[in-house]
Amino acid sequence: MSEEAREAAPVRGTRLPTLSVPKVALVTGASGGIGRATAVRLAAMGTAVVVGYNSRRSEAEEVAAALDGSGHMALRVAIDEPSSIAEAVVAVERRHGRLDALVNSGGATTPVPAGDLDALTDEIFDRTVAVNLRGPFAVIRAFRPLLERGEGAAIVNISSIAARTGLGSSLAYLAAKAGVDALTLALAKVLAPKVRVFSVSPAGVDTGFVPGRTREQLERTAERLPLAHVTTPDDVARAVIACIVNLTSSTGIVLPVDEGRHL
Repeated sequence: MSEEAREAAPVRGTRLPTLSVPKVALVTGASGGIGRATAVRLAAMGTAVVVGYNSRRSEAEEVAAALDGSGHMALRVAIDEPSSIAEAVVAVERRHGRLDALVNSGGATTPVPAGDLDALTDEIFDRTVAVNLRGPFAVIRAFRPLLERGEGAAIVNISSIAARTGLGSSLAYLAAKAGVDALTLALAKVLAPKVRVFSVSPAGVDTGFVPGRTREQLERTAERLPLAHVTTPDDVARAVIACIVNLTSSTGIVLPVDEGRHL
């Protein structure tokens, strides 16, 4: 064997370090879309998943019942209701006594054309920011003690590439998501070294999140993107898992999952 081939060959007997899988994870907005896909991925690794939902209880219970493994539960976590969040903390502490991963996937948007400033009323703006920015922060604030009891704990906030491109379902939504990315950076400093914090920033995901958006619209947009692909919920979920499990020496980063839209 040549010297070059010998250097390239794997070392026999080398054992890769075992990746740490979260024992307990809470995923908000897990009754569908990105949240559901993330719950499925976590459960497949052996994580006990708290399937957080706002109003879709039956869907969340179906998700929890269908997950691989055991220890899963559906739990109402209305991210814009302080009392709901507080009750959720009590329930998770009683059931598990800890939290190793928090995925802030819950959110909502009201589409308003960017140029129609009058249509973006104070009510829509305030509601959008309350759900998509204040909500994730409120969940993080409430669950911080349980996360600090976890092992290698991580928070992943589902953001949006709209925060970077300035193009989204509404000006309020993209501003809220820009706030989420800023919050991710700041909390990565505040919560270190016990908790890592990430933003995963998708675009044009094939879900029903944006009212009125069709599959055909997503496909037309995808044709113009470098990777020419419509992002699926599982594409985003795998990025979330990478943050939690693989990126153990990273924190405070924003990871685009957007088929190259940001380029």
